[in-house]
Amino acid sequence: LESPNKQLKQVKGHRKGSKPPLLPPCLFSPVGRRSSPKSQLRSPRPPNPRELPQHCTSPLIFPRISRSLAHPPPARYVAAAARGGHGEMLRLRAFRPTSDKVVKIQLHPTHPWLVTADANDRVSVWDWEHRQVIYELKAGGVDERRLVGVKLEKLAEGETDSKGKPTEAIRGGSVKQVSFYDDDVRFWQHWRNCSAASEAPTAVNQQSSAFSAPAPSTRGRHFVVICCENKAIFLDLVTMRGRDVPKQELDNKSLLCMEFLSRSSSSDAPLVAFGASDGVIRVLSMMTWKLVRRYTGGHKGAISCLMTFMSAAGEVHLVSGGSDGLLVLWSADHIHDSRELVPKISLKAHDGGVVAVELSRVMGSAPQLITIGADKTLAIWDTVTFKEIRRIKPVPKLACHSVASWCHPRAPNLDILTCVKDSHIWAIEHPTYSALTRPLCELSSLVPPQALAQHKKLRVYCMVAHPLQPHLVATGTNIGIILSEFDPRALPAVAPLPALTESKEHSAVYIVERELKLLNFQLSNTANPSLGSASEAGRSRSESIDQLIVKQSKKHISTPAPHDSYSILSASSSGKYVAVVWPDIPSFVVYKASDWSVVDSGTGKLFAWDSCRDRYALVESALAPRMPLIVKGGSSKKAKEAAAAAAQAAAAAASAASSATVQVRILLDDGTAHVLQRSIDGRSEPVVGLHGGALLGVTYRTSRRISPLTATAISTVQSMPLSGFGGSGSSFASDDPFSSREGPPQNFQLYSWETYQPVSGLLAQPEWTVWDQTVEYCAFAYQQYIVISSLRPQFRYLGDVSIPSATGAVWHRRQLFVATPTTIECVFVDAGVAAIDIETKKRKEEMKAREAQGRAVADHGDLALITVEGPQVTASEKISLRPPMLQVVRLASFQHAPSIPPFIVPKQSKLNGDDSVFLKELDDRRYSEVAVAGGGVSVAVTRFPPEQKRPIGPLVLVGVRDGVLWLVDRYMCAHALSLSHPGIRCRCLAAYGDPVSAVKWATRLGREHHDDLAQFMLGMGYATEALHLPGISKRFLII
Repeated sequence: LESPNKQLKQVKGHRKGSKPPLLPPCLFSPVGRRSSPKSQLRSPRPPNPRELPQHCTSPLIFPRISRSLAHPPPARYVAAAARGGHGEMLRLRAFRPTSDKVVKIQLHPTHPWLVTADANDRVSVWDWEHRQVIYELKAGGVDERRLVGVKLEKLAEGETDSKGKPTEAIRGGSVKQVSFYDDDVRFWQHWRNCSAASEAPTAVNQQSSAFSAPAPSTRGRHFVVICCENKAIFLDLVTMRGRDVPKQELDNKSLLCMEFLSRSSSSDAPLVAFGASDGVIRVLSMMTWKLVRRYTGGHKGAISCLMTFMSAAGEVHLVSGGSDGLLVLWSADHIHDSRELVPKISLKAHDGGVVAVELSRVMGSAPQLITIGADKTLAIWDTVTFKEIRRIKPVPKLACHSVASWCHPRAPNLDILTCVKDSHIWAIEHPTYSALTRPLCELSSLVPPQALAQHKKLRVYCMVAHPLQPHLVATGTNIGIILSEFDPRALPAVAPLPALTESKEHSAVYIVERELKLLNFQLSNTANPSLGSASEAGRSRSESIDQLIVKQSKKHISTPAPHDSYSILSASSSGKYVAVVWPDIPSFVVYKASDWSVVDSGTGKLFAWDSCRDRYALVESALAPRMPLIVKGGSSKKAKEAAAAAAQAAAAAASAASSATVQVRILLDDGTAHVLQRSIDGRSEPVVGLHGGALLGVTYRTSRRISPLTATAISTVQSMPLSGFGGSGSSFASDDPFSSREGPPQNFQLYSWETYQPVSGLLAQPEWTVWDQTVEYCAFAYQQYIVISSLRPQFRYLGDVSIPSATGAVWHRRQLFVATPTTIECVFVDAGVAAIDIETKKRKEEMKAREAQGRAVADHGDLALITVEGPQVTASEKISLRPPMLQVVRLASFQHAPSIPPFIVPKQSKLNGDDSVFLKELDDRRYSEVAVAGGGVSVAVTRFPPEQKRPIGPLVLVGVRDGVLWLVDRYMCAHALSLSHPGIRCRCLAAYGDPVSAVKWATRLGREHHDDLAQFMLGMGYATEALHLPGISKRFLII
């Protein structure tokens, strides 16, 4: 491997800028232990022109100080803490200032949309990714724009005389709830209910991904539904047309809340239930816009909240909370024709009324209900017995107004988020037993100073967590909308083990609290999805991929884990050893997978495996001293003593960090660890990150000022190691005067595992690295793209693909499967043929000839060199060069299958008189589109299947086994993505090195797609095999 820095210099660098503030890692530390403030710092990042430019440093919040009594320490302690080794943990993703306080908020699951209502009943739909307002509406009164638009529509349709007052002219009154509704919302609501129910040991369906998805009902439309006191407004964001349903059509009762029923008969779908002031729930059909049924007899007062969930037995329930403090359970399985339904269970939940109800998915148990009430308490309920499990007061003297179930891998012990009217987002740790409340973050430190007036304190009035991306949390405040992002690249604490050739069952080890467990999973389909049949060629193009059923089980490992904080798991190349790192402690343990005995342990948070042998590199560090807490109001003498102790502790921590060196150890056959190298000869700067693979990557901290022109291939610096390839830190401390004005330096260097010597110059630090098991390719991930290089015969830059915010990847021969927070991508890679390849081949042939000549001389003497030259004909072998090829295909995403709304269809297409021809053209166009991740070097236009559904939350990529791509989610549940579609399967076979099978599979594709497949095979180096495709055109043959 030669000089990879020369190749990476071709990659374009990012713009200069600085990162927003980050979340103190001590908030995620175990109970009874304070994380050292050493671990907090701010890292530089490329600026976003759509964001406000100024940011503040988040104050240091200690875990033992609950409620809002914690005062931020002086700036000198925050600066000392910033010299630690963690990167971006919390940042302001988006901020929109408002003149009135935001009291209602909701996020769309798949689109970057956010709908809010303020105190003056103004409703707005905001695209938080592009910082654009999509729609604004004065819902409380009469919106003149909508009224004029309705009149113009009636005039255009020929209606001149209106018989009555239009519903748009009715005053809406106070806005009680806002929400989105479309096929995506319906699907993911059903997914959430089914996956939560499948966790129960007695569940009917124990696989969250194996359920029948509801049929599409909105036909490509996206509704914003506004529940007002006097009417409900259904606004279509596609056509910008709306329909108002006055309360007169719902028994003339004020509407206070609503919930969409995810399971209903086909004739009534979709349905929306409204809770009214008289304690009755009325169900409206969005197809007929008529009242279809009522739920009566449950409440004596007004209904304040509604929610649906599924029980372990597979029954769908509707739960309601009212001002009378009752929590009432109803049946939501509408399989009978009863028009009025009575409650199943009614129980007293809160004094003074129920404010909100939320569903909580519990790993290995039935789902739970979380309720908050006017009595300032939060209660947790069992959905099997409907008994109260726990009741707490999260913040004394303050009532909670919002609650959300949360499952973030960076905070494994925090399960519930809640908000009161202060400036914090509060988190509840272990809510069913310890139930400790702590501030997750202080929002006033995120917003720009100019947005927060000096005489105005920030107050939170509503909060919602993203249903599919738990790292996003939106809050409505008195100054605007704040969208916070919590460590989006943290991955679940799970490590896949290598597959056994003789077994179809696969395994992965994971940690829950202090327990090591083994996850076993396999396909339960009778047919192998990797094999196809000729009948597949005749399938309809609109037919989706067959659903894969996964059989899985969890087994307890007797060996306990020493800590219950955030952990990172990784396995050695042979799979015989598993390493667990707890970065916040810091501590690491290496287990032997055969009996789960401890073979090595120590203090440290940086760990990286060699991808070729059972050896690893680590940075051992001493335990950081505890920072003394300065109590506000203490005497000046005590304050000076505490300040001196804090300065001494910070100096000791800095000295320990600077003296830490990289060690290399190997695991012998007897299971013992042997130190190969106590210190790698490297640079004098402190080591803040390790990346494993065929080469050892070391990241150094440096505060040198480097011109942005020399900082190429720059990425943001992350806080935690990903995919088991070591951790990383920041290249700048927050008190560095150049961190916000200069581009970050090149602080990453590659070392040989054999000689422990550097094999590259300083490179831009990647966020993670992944190496091919055959040591042919490697990928370095940066903030906005992934750099792919070949390793043989020398390190050569191939190109970069624009896949931003990638969290991890896994190689499978010439296929790179990449996970992002919203998609799963596949990158097909081929190095092509370069001049260096031809030269290397000639040198090898010459060396082989010299070795043969040397052996002949040794055996027969100089007489072996006698040759007789005759007339020779020089045959020049022409080897054509072939450029590298990268092709990106999207396998899975959150969004529903794309559909073309009826209003987009051109009217002139019907002039032909044959609608079937036009529909066929639309179908061809739809299935000819390629889901590209945004910039692959080579893109084909061929038939690909509709995107599969990406599982919720952060994922760990296990790899390709049994012809499917395996994934593991945050709940330690295995998922399988199919690769059996002919458009993908042909490419996978060609990339794997089996072009003959790829040609056979091509018969399942339409012949009109064979030119594109032939182009792909040509780029992969299979020109001869591509000629055997039966559908290639003469144009391709000429080329």
